[in-house]
Amino acid sequence: MANSKYEYVKLYEVTTRFSQVHEFQKPNDEEALNLMNSCAISVSEAFPDIVFSYGFSDEYSFVFKKMSKFYQRRASKVGTIIVSFFSSVYVMKWRQFFPHKELMYPPFISCTCYTLCIRRSHTNNLHNTCLWELIKSGKIESEALGLLKDSSKEEKNDLFRKCGINYQKLHPMFRQGASILKTEVFEVLKHNDNGSPVRRFRRKSSIVHSKNIADRRFWNKHAHLQKELGSFTKDIGKVEPDYIRSFQFEDKLIPSTWVVVRIDGCHFHRFSEVHEFVKPNDEQAINLMNSCAVAVLKEFQDLVFSYGVSDEYSFVLKKDSQFCQRQASEIVSVLVSFFTSLYVMKWKDFFPRKELKYPPCFDGRAVCYPSYEILRDYLSWRQVDCHINNQYNTCFWELVESGKTKTEAQNALKGPQTGDKEKLLRQFGIDYNELPVMFRYKNGECNGNSGKRVVVEHCNIIEASFWDALPYNSFWVTADAGKQWGSIFLAIERSTFS
Repeated sequence: MANSKYEYVKLYEVTTRFSQVHEFQKPNDEEALNLMNSCAISVSEAFPDIVFSYGFSDEYSFVFKKMSKFYQRRASKVGTIIVSFFSSVYVMKWRQFFPHKELMYPPFISCTCYTLCIRRSHTNNLHNTCLWELIKSGKIESEALGLLKDSSKEEKNDLFRKCGINYQKLHPMFRQGASILKTEVFEVLKHNDNGSPVRRFRRKSSIVHSKNIADRRFWNKHAHLQKELGSFTKDIGKVEPDYIRSFQFEDKLIPSTWVVVRIDGCHFHRFSEVHEFVKPNDEQAINLMNSCAVAVLKEFQDLVFSYGVSDEYSFVLKKDSQFCQRQASEIVSVLVSFFTSLYVMKWKDFFPRKELKYPPCFDGRAVCYPSYEILRDYLSWRQVDCHINNQYNTCFWELVESGKTKTEAQNALKGPQTGDKEKLLRQFGIDYNELPVMFRYKNGECNGNSGKRVVVEHCNIIEASFWDALPYNSFWVTADAGKQWGSIFLAIERSTFS
């Protein structure tokens, strides 16, 4: 049977995969929720500008203080860093909460705006609890959903009574979600010689469960919230979803353009130093990045090409892709989150004797390119940068190993052109053109339209011969040759947790 243009909707079916594969209890898995809450606390403590968090099920909302200048309020930076850090912590903490359950599939999350109203948690949990009680009683899921359609709160409560369930006695985490607050505490750092404690002021995150976080009594009793976000003068009643959505930033990408999502390691200079990566190129670290990129291409059918160098990877979306309705924040956050989860999960495969000392994170951005020619120029630009940076770094670390300080090495490399750097390297017995091609050209991955085959190559993507040699059905359509040369990068839905 031929594939129709609507086949892409299958991508959204992975939304139920994570909880099914890991056999989470329905309607609520307490350990899974505790893991989410623990990750949210880590995020809250890692980023001081976050003043309040609220979460339920597979969702968390993080509130930044109103005057925050975190990454100068750039939406793509803020969203992807938080999502990436959350994903990284989730994988690292998995064993603490599921010691006897293997993490079978990388979790990934999208960055979306949600209302901070407790009523949504209550409404969703009420519906899901009823749904799974009906399924337990012998109904199939479609029958259960049909019975619950348009049912009132009183009818749901009547069902609880028939099942012998007192909804009000369910764990408040299920009914009310979890709020994370920062409280001001003093902690003892050390003791002086005379035995008196030396204290340090800090804000500590803690979880509370409240019946209604929109109630002024909840809001006004927390001094930190009042200071950063203001106080409530009256209780908030029913919150209209359309009103909340009116504040959501519209970031739909231009139609019929090539979309490139570039992800970058966040503070990876420090990360590489802490984890003692080999300079100027750590082959295992590069192989780890490549392995993650390959897995991303294999996972998402819309992904067909990517190019990576150092702690950076660019993924290309096909020109006519409607993935995530071309919403930039969802597209970028899903890719960054999935890549981050893979990076943590695969760490031991490449560094079996090296502990992952803290959560790595990545940021990302999406850029539209109107033509095939400009897209190729973008990829050429990244490879030229690869060559320039690798040549500089090779010279820099050879100078450092020869006895110069880092400052002296930097000063020595100010101004020299490519030929001068090659001459300098020859003084150290290095022919730059004989270095492994993986270091000089870095890595390109091409994914066939079927999504079943990923080819990894280290080659010159600037020359037209690279693109001309691609198989007929492997990439995008060129303007002059009419070859189907398919493009692309990322995919998938809002979250794999549900």
